[in-house]
Amino acid sequence: MSDQGLVAASSAIGFASHLYFHRYEPCSANVAVPILVCIPPTLLLLLQLPFSPENLSSAYLTFLGTLSMLIVVYRLFPFHPLAAYPGPMLGKATKLWTLGISAAGFHYLYLKRLHDKYGPYVRIGPDELSIVDAAAVNQVLGSGGLDKGRYFLAGRHESTPPTIVSLTGDAHSAKRRVWNRGMSSSAIREYDIFLVKRTRQLVERLESQSAPLDIVLWFDLFSLDLMGDISFGGGFELMKEGRDKDLIGSRIRGYSKASNLSGKIPWIIPTLYLLPFVGKMIQEFNDFGQRLALQRMKNGPPFGAKDLWYHLADEAGLEKERPTLESSAADGIVAVVAASDTTASTMAAFVWLMITNTEARLRVQAELDRVFPDVGDLDALYDPELHQDLEYLTACINETLRLHPPLPSNGGPRQATKGDRQIFGRMIPAGTSVYTPSYVLHRRPGYFSDPEKFIPERWLSPKARSRSPSASGETITITAHEPSAFIPFSLGSANCVGQRFAKREMLLVLAVLFRTFDFAFDDSEGAKKIETVAWTDSIEDFFVSTRGPMKVKLTRRTRA
Repeated sequence: MSDQGLVAASSAIGFASHLYFHRYEPCSANVAVPILVCIPPTLLLLLQLPFSPENLSSAYLTFLGTLSMLIVVYRLFPFHPLAAYPGPMLGKATKLWTLGISAAGFHYLYLKRLHDKYGPYVRIGPDELSIVDAAAVNQVLGSGGLDKGRYFLAGRHESTPPTIVSLTGDAHSAKRRVWNRGMSSSAIREYDIFLVKRTRQLVERLESQSAPLDIVLWFDLFSLDLMGDISFGGGFELMKEGRDKDLIGSRIRGYSKASNLSGKIPWIIPTLYLLPFVGKMIQEFNDFGQRLALQRMKNGPPFGAKDLWYHLADEAGLEKERPTLESSAADGIVAVVAASDTTASTMAAFVWLMITNTEARLRVQAELDRVFPDVGDLDALYDPELHQDLEYLTACINETLRLHPPLPSNGGPRQATKGDRQIFGRMIPAGTSVYTPSYVLHRRPGYFSDPEKFIPERWLSPKARSRSPSASGETITITAHEPSAFIPFSLGSANCVGQRFAKREMLLVLAVLFRTFDFAFDDSEGAKKIETVAWTDSIEDFFVSTRGPMKVKLTRRTRA
C-alpha cells in the first residue's frame, strides 16, 4: 500500500475512533491510552505493512492528528450542546487550557475576568459552565439541584473510606445525619470549652512574641490545634511549639492542591494512582488519621466533653451500624482540613481588611469597648452570649466572607448526571459540569452596591445603619443587596455542615483579639511596599484558599 493509502486508512480510523469515544466516553486514561497506543500498530498489522519508523510515525501522526482535529472541531461546532454559551475559544477546545491557570492558583480570578467579559453564563471548558446568576445558582446547589459529579467521585483512592465530601444519594444523607448531630447547636456549645481554651492560648502566645509576627502562621496553628482537639481529642500542640512541627498544615495543603488539580481532569486520576509515590502519599495521610483516631479512643475526650469524634464515631450508638475506625478517622481528617484552612483564611483576610480600613476598625473597637468595657474581665470577654450584641463586628465578618470567601470557586462543580436539566429556564446538557464560583458571584454589581469595596454597613438593617453612621455623620445608602447571592458556605444538602461552628469561632476569636490588641502592619521594610503590594494578591485557590504571610505589629489595648 502507498503512503497515501496508509494516511487515508489512519485518517479513517481516527474518524471512527472519534465517533466511538464520543458515544462511549472513557472514564479513565487507563482504558483510553492503551487503546490509542495500540491502534496504529494494529492498523499496520492488518494492512500487512512493515513496522518501519516511517510507517509507525506516519500512522501515529495521522491517526492522532485526525482524532484531535475532529475533537476540537466538534467542540467548536455550532451544533455542540453548549454552543449557545459564550466563552474563550481555547477553553471550549480543551480543558488543558485552564489546567495551567488552576495550577498557578488563580482560577477564581480567571473566572472573574471571563464573567466580566461574557456575562453570568460562561462556557469555560468543552463540557463545563460557570454560572453566577443567583437564581440559577440556587437551583444548581439547592434542593433538587445538580448532583456531585466526577470531580468528587473520581478523587477518592480505594484505600480511603468514602467521606461526606465524596458520597452521594442515600449514603450522603446517612453520613450527613451523623455530621448534623456533631454540628448541632447543642453539640457546638459543648465545643466552647475547647474554643475558649485555645483562644486564651492564642492571646498568650501572641503577647509573648517579639514584633513583628506573622499573623497568618498563628491563625493556622490555632485552627489546627482547635480542630485537633475537637476531632481527635488533641495532640497537635502547634501553638505551644510556635511552628507546625509535623508539617500538618503543609501536608493538608499539598494534598488539597494535588486533589484539586487532578480533579480538573478526573480521567487521569486512576492513572496517577498507579504511581507508587502517589499511593504512598495517600496511605501516609490515611495512617496519620488512623493514628489520631486510635489516640482518641485510648485517651477519651479532653475535659470529659462530647467532642466531634463522639458523634462521628457514633459513640452514643444512635445508628443501626456504627462506622468503622477507618471511616471515622477519614471524617475526622475532613473536619481538620475543612475547618482549619477556611477559618484561618477568613480571619487573616479580616485582619487585612481591618488594618486597611481604619474607620471600620475603629468602629469595631468602639463596639467591643461598649460590650466589654472592662478588658480585664476575661469571663465576659469569652462569654458567647454577649457576642450576640456585636452587630458591626458580625457585619464586618460577613463582608470579609463576601470579598474573600474561603472557597473562592465554591469547591468542585456539580454535574447533570441523569440527563438534560432545566436550570432557571436554560438547558444544561447531560454530562455538563457546572461551577458556581462564590468569589465572582459576590462581586456582581447587580447584587451588591460597589461590590469591590469593603462596606460592612450593607449587612446592617436600615435602622442599625442609622444608629451607626460613618465618620462624616452620613448614613450609608445601599442600593443593591441580594442575600441570595451570598454563598460563602455553599447551599443545599451539600453545604458546609460546620458553618454554624465556623461563625461562632470567628466571632469569638476576632472579638477577643481586637478588644485585646491594636493591629498595624510591619513597616520595617518601608510603608510604601505595604501600600503597593496587597497581601490579598497571595491568596490562591486550591479547593480551599491558601495565603502568604502577613507581618503585623500588636499593641496591648487597655480602654479606648
